This record gives sequence, C-alpha cells and structure tokens, in this order.
Amino acid sequence: MARIPYVDPAKAPEKVAELLGKLPDMNVLRMLSHATPEFRHFITFSDALLRKSAVNKWLLELAILRVGHLSDAPYEVQQHEPLAAAVGGTPEKIAAIAAWPDTEVFDEVETAVLRYTDDVVENVRASDGTFNVLSAFMDHQQMMELTMGIGFYMMVSRLLNTFDVDLEEADGPALSLDR
Repeated sequence: MARIPYVDPAKAPEKVAELLGKLPDMNVLRMLSHATPEFRHFITFSDALLRKSAVNKWLLELAILRVGHLSDAPYEVQQHEPLAAAVGGTPEKIAAIAAWPDTEVFDEVETAVLRYTDDVVENVRASDGTFNVLSAFMDHQQMMELTMGIGFYMMVSRLLNTFDVDLEEADGPALSLDR
C-alpha cells in the first residue's frame, strides 16, 4: 500500500490533470504528479530517453531492467519487461537479467552494458576498465544517454520503493513505446 495517496486527476492542478489525461492511468504517474512543477519535465525526459535516445532500444531496456533488479524495484521490472520484449529482448534473456552475471546468454555488447550498469549503480563512477570496454561499442552520445538512463531509472526505482507504489494489476495500464 502506498505511503501517501495517489493524485486524483479530478483534484489535481489544471496542468497536471491535463498531462495525466494524456497518459496511461498508472500508479507511478499519479504518484509522481505530486511533484507538480517537476512532473512535466519528468515525462519529457523519460520520453526522450525511451523514444529518442541513440542507444539501441534493447540495450537501453537491458540496462533499465538491470537497474530495477539491483534496486529491488518490482514495479520497474514489471513495467519494463514487456517493453524489453517489444524491442527485441528474448524471454530467455529478459528472465536471465536478474541472475546476471551467473548466466551466459548475453553476447559481448549486452555483457558490456550489464557490467557498466552494475558498476554505475554499485560504485557511482564506472571503472576505467568497464567504461573502456563499453566505449568500444558505443559512441559518445550513446555512452552519455545510456548513463543518463541508468541514473534516471535509479531515481525512479528509489521513488517507487520509498513511496511503496503499488504494482499494477496484470491486465492493468502499462507503459508503451507507441505514440
């Protein structure tokens, strides 16, 4: 059960209610909309990461799911597993993310993304070795955007966990990459 009530769109400030009306009726969004001035920017930034980033969408979802697992954020994982599948993640690889590094289903690039994600989450600053391995596969823009994605979803996971945002019903609203 959430630690504070979800925003009721009918009682929200006009701009927040308008934005909520354009989005799926999800617990995470109704919780985050408490941050009235930041909410619009949150949506704009997350949209840019998920839809406009130069990072391969599967690799970005791989990193996001790894952040969710490392952060023990089941809401994050629940929402991003279907997105990962939609952008090319196989059921075997999606299931193996939680067990990584004790699995060998990932290719060289995926392994570099997973190592980098773990390093950033656990150590704040990726080591030179981890950074250099990944930079052999990604240009400067992709490196920056992947790191921003890792940091952004670390923040989202912490918000979800701190406010005990309830999981959506299995057939409930979900994130989508379609617009």
